[in-house]
Amino acid sequence: MKDVQNSNDIRGIDLDQVGVNNLKYPIIVLDKKNKKQHTVANVSMSVNLPHHFKGTHMSRFIEILNHCRGEITMNTLPAILHELKSRLDAESAHIELTFPYFIEKTAPVSKAKALMDYDCTFIAETVKNNDDFILIVAIPVTSLCPCSKEISDYGAHNQRGYVEIQLKNTLNEKNKPNFVWIEEVIDIVESSASAPVYALLKRSDERYVTMQAHDNPVFVEDIVRNIALKLKKHPKIAWFKIHAENHESIHNHNAFAKVEWSR
Repeated sequence: MKDVQNSNDIRGIDLDQVGVNNLKYPIIVLDKKNKKQHTVANVSMSVNLPHHFKGTHMSRFIEILNHCRGEITMNTLPAILHELKSRLDAESAHIELTFPYFIEKTAPVSKAKALMDYDCTFIAETVKNNDDFILIVAIPVTSLCPCSKEISDYGAHNQRGYVEIQLKNTLNEKNKPNFVWIEEVIDIVESSASAPVYALLKRSDERYVTMQAHDNPVFVEDIVRNIALKLKKHPKIAWFKIHAENHESIHNHNAFAKVEWSR
């Protein structure tokens, strides 16, 4: 049959990205405690398209993803990207996978256990011979306002906040990215706020967490600085971007802070 996609286009416009998105697909990611975790990702895959091609072969994206399904980490994504470039005759390829990642969290006093979900994203790209990978993790936290605590006769206003961490890894002696666990990132963020957020708390736990937050008041600026200090000391992190946002409980606005750093 005639290959229309490979026919010539005379408009002379290169396209940066063409591909498929909003594709739900089961994946397996590495889990620090259980070794592997099954989850479902929302996938976007694309390549560049030179000006002389009318279109790309969309079915090949699905074929390649299906062929490579299984363990998907920063170590396996380059193989997918390189096959995309090869099969679609492209100079660059891009893939994004956004998925829920679950961790069993234990309440601090009752020791009740429940699964807590965190939104994660893998972004990988290859341009010619250069591979790039970014891990993104969004973590909910509790923050208690230091100013409110200082000026109030009793109590202080607190709120749930969200911290988004983007990071790139340093390279090992084989010029491959060093591995950073999602759990490591979550621990760094939660320990930098007033208190963690849990999926399940009994009354004894609520009392503990409330007092924990009261003993550790932080502005949104403090959260970002606390995280930045810890990430800078991590030998496997080469670059990071932090965005923290508090959903204010007594103001009709949110408060945020962000910082970017490169080794």
